[in-house]
Amino acid sequence: MKKIGFIGCGNMASAIIGGIVGSGKVEADEIIAADPLAETRERASATHGIHVTADNAEAARSSEILFLAVKPQMLDLVADQIRDSLRDEQLIVSILAGVSIRKLEETFPTEPGALRRIVRLMPNTPALVGAGMTAACCSISVPVDDFEEICGLCESFGKVEVVPERLFDAVTALSGSSPATVFVLLEALADGAVACGMPRQQAYRMAAQTVLGSARLMQETGRHPGVLKDMVTSPAGTTAEGLRVLEKCGFRSAVIESVEAAALRSSQLA
Repeated sequence: MKKIGFIGCGNMASAIIGGIVGSGKVEADEIIAADPLAETRERASATHGIHVTADNAEAARSSEILFLAVKPQMLDLVADQIRDSLRDEQLIVSILAGVSIRKLEETFPTEPGALRRIVRLMPNTPALVGAGMTAACCSISVPVDDFEEICGLCESFGKVEVVPERLFDAVTALSGSSPATVFVLLEALADGAVACGMPRQQAYRMAAQTVLGSARLMQETGRHPGVLKDMVTSPAGTTAEGLRVLEKCGFRSAVIESVEAAALRSSQLA
């Protein structure tokens, strides 16, 4: 496995590093992460046993695969710091939301006749517990073996889907932003149970397990969600009444419009 560098070692980078190291695919001493905050560096070193530095250029020089794990608005600053340390054969892996492969190619030009090797990922926060959903695509210059290697690394902290870049705004809305929607749903479900007299912490535990179990049921059976919904919905029963109220309040439409709005916002970030 190639040496791996990270520019930024915040929560998402730490989740990726933890998955990679925990899988045994890469030894901790083959990873270096750069971050300007001493506290963040110390936490990454103590948690994962990796090398850390305050120098972004050092991480770039020391790696064959370089993850860009900073906020999108930091791209130009980071680029100025590492551009001269990059090599044409180096693989750049970006998790920057809304930043296209073309933008990265323009930001990190290569020697004439060469093409920058770029993989673009969109992971989500459940990666923090090894249950992430990551979308992946790459530039035409990335060898198939290299792309498969990166997808294999992503499998160490969740599931991976290869998605064309033109759909990355939809990916950002669906898997990137929608954990927040699920958390709002969880909170609302628990609030409803609390209103019926259930202790709050018990309501949270039961709501979380119900959502987790429902998702697993859909994954493992492969059945359409509508079929699974019908399995729960008895004639004139409690579920049918609850669903009637959701439809009356525009629940389905609100979720669809939320995804569309998040996708639109993603397209405006580029």
